[in-house]
Amino acid sequence: MSEPNPICVALGTPDLARARELARMLASHAGYMKIGMEFFYAHGAKGYEAVAAEGLPIFLDLKLHDIPNTVASGMKSLMQLSPRPAIINLHAAGGLDMMKAAADAVDGRARLIAVTILTSLSNEDIWATGFDASRDTSGHAASLAKLAKRAGLAGVVCSPHDLAGIRAATGPDFLTVVPGIRPADVASHDQKRIATPRAARTAGADILVIGRAITNSPDPAAAAKKILDGLRHG
Repeated sequence: MSEPNPICVALGTPDLARARELARMLASHAGYMKIGMEFFYAHGAKGYEAVAAEGLPIFLDLKLHDIPNTVASGMKSLMQLSPRPAIINLHAAGGLDMMKAAADAVDGRARLIAVTILTSLSNEDIWATGFDASRDTSGHAASLAKLAKRAGLAGVVCSPHDLAGIRAATGPDFLTVVPGIRPADVASHDQKRIATPRAARTAGADILVIGRAITNSPDPAAAAKKILDGLRHG
């Protein structure tokens, strides 16, 4: 494995007590915790720091997307969190200048990665928003990944279905953080382009973002351990 433990658990709750409980019980079974908009907008820096205090590195998933100066200023503010996020992201669609400004603001203090094409979007969805209809999600994701690498970012967030093209476009050392991960016995919910943990790892995923399959389990720690054991031992 490129990561000692590639499982990143998406908290997916605005409940501070529940988030801390999950972080505590999963500390020995996950490599990262993902804090997203739902939680951060409810609790801000204090809530973030309360979860981070449980010990796991944090992927702060706020997907910044604005003019370069605004995103750079936002990143500077987020770098004041204690402890700092291990991974933080923005939208690649914000463009090269925005990503460069963000990278300068982060200045190596976290791994800055870019969202390519959301796992909830199909080909028809992206074409409806104005993307070039001669290319599918994988083609557009690869182009955005190349742009992110050119901007000096550490990697991307991408669908498991887009991994092959991104790996071909960016090489083996560009970090791939992959949501849309569902064990075979778990429903897909609102994500359209999904894969099992093993299939995603085989395709080149470095970090697997897994939410409800773990957090909605009666025993989240056991669910995370089962997935990790499956990756390690097949």
